[in-house]
Amino acid sequence: MRHWRPLTLVLALLSGCATPGPQPPPQEPPPAPCGRTALRVGPAPAQSDTGTLEVAPGDRALFFIAEPGTSLWATTGTRKPGCCVVRDFPPGPTGMGPAEPIPVGDRVFFAAEDPEHGRELWVSDGTAEGTRQVKDLWPGTTGSEPQSLFESGGRLYFAASDPEHGRELWRSDGTPEGTVLVQDFDPGAEGTSPDRMTRGEEGALYFLAHLQGLSTVLMRSNEGARAVELSRVPAEGGILDPLAPVGRRLFFVMGHLHDPMVHLMVTDGGAPVLVGEFAQVHGGVALGGQLYFSATSGHEGTDAELWRSDGTREGTRRVKDLRPGEAGSLPGDFTVLGSRLFFTADDGTHGRELWVSDGTDAGTHLFADLAPGAASAAPEALTALQGHLFFSAETPGRGREAWVSNGTARGTVALDELAPGDRASDPKGFVHAAGEVFFTAGDGTGARALWALPVRPEGPCGTSPK
Repeated sequence: MRHWRPLTLVLALLSGCATPGPQPPPQEPPPAPCGRTALRVGPAPAQSDTGTLEVAPGDRALFFIAEPGTSLWATTGTRKPGCCVVRDFPPGPTGMGPAEPIPVGDRVFFAAEDPEHGRELWVSDGTAEGTRQVKDLWPGTTGSEPQSLFESGGRLYFAASDPEHGRELWRSDGTPEGTVLVQDFDPGAEGTSPDRMTRGEEGALYFLAHLQGLSTVLMRSNEGARAVELSRVPAEGGILDPLAPVGRRLFFVMGHLHDPMVHLMVTDGGAPVLVGEFAQVHGGVALGGQLYFSATSGHEGTDAELWRSDGTREGTRRVKDLRPGEAGSLPGDFTVLGSRLFFTADDGTHGRELWVSDGTDAGTHLFADLAPGAASAAPEALTALQGHLFFSAETPGRGREAWVSNGTARGTVALDELAPGDRASDPKGFVHAAGEVFFTAGDGTGARALWALPVRPEGPCGTSPK
């Protein structure tokens, strides 16, 4: 049996790799990871067309689609029985495997196909007997092709096709009778292919609808009410990332075919208003009632820095010029941990490293210079889980490996190497489920697998299987 040591016993290690900064007031400590050794628990989850891992975290297990993508799996991590196949899906009419698993309550929804029904919506409770097709929306082998699966208010929303309405927005509670068309936004068989679903406050669901290839429309829907059109732009420019909810408001970016600038807009459910014009806008996370994002102030689009907006033009301003001049620090990987924003940036002196901000100039500073000097550790995949920041970084002699931070410079440490030496395990897709943090990584042989590190709030870490 392997006995886990709480991470708090080893936080002093590697403290010399980080640059101390102002610390937040003392708070009740979050549950600590059980040591620094992750264990292999299964094959690597597949990736979707957008590059995201096909996983669905739940309270009792992590569901995932394993490569080559023909089976739904579930794992409890380092606890027994560990990892197993819930159900296999032999190739159907399109030859595609299950995809887009998403948790809703204690079940997982996903798209899958069989030879008789084509590609339809499925649901699983984690058992083979409890894994079933929800409803045959397009009877026969054609299939309704569910996509853009999204949970809101304890229900599943998704885009699907049927012969009468084309591709429109549906919702489901997991039963055939509770799987219904939300609204036919463009009556007839053409459909609007809704996507980019985003949850706002008080049950609001925002999404984009595409009208006959000519217009992109931002829509807002409340439970039991018809969707309202908020903004319409020509499809050539479109509505770009991010769709970012901040309290009762939604920020989004509009582009125009003949305008080199993009427009940062905000809506509180009514007509959108312009809050800023930029050459580029990237990212977008909420913190303290404001939106934080990367943007360029000039037409050249090269001086990207950290900005924030309170939803007004006068309240949309640059937080700090980390790299004065035309180059810009190119901030990215924005992640909120507690009351602070963590992100990566390159100030031209330390390389691309980990930074932190409380929203003020003075409170925005280098958090950890993991590869000291001008070299870059290039942190990636920043993810806040269970009061800790998980990420990957590349340091001299270790390659790219997994790291964890409790929000202090001294408590920012590397997990044990999975690919020894300067070979990189390249960890990705950090997610919390069943009391453990899961991620995929290699071991230096070229094969990727699923790994788990217990982070258990109930007290002692106890033991874990070998």
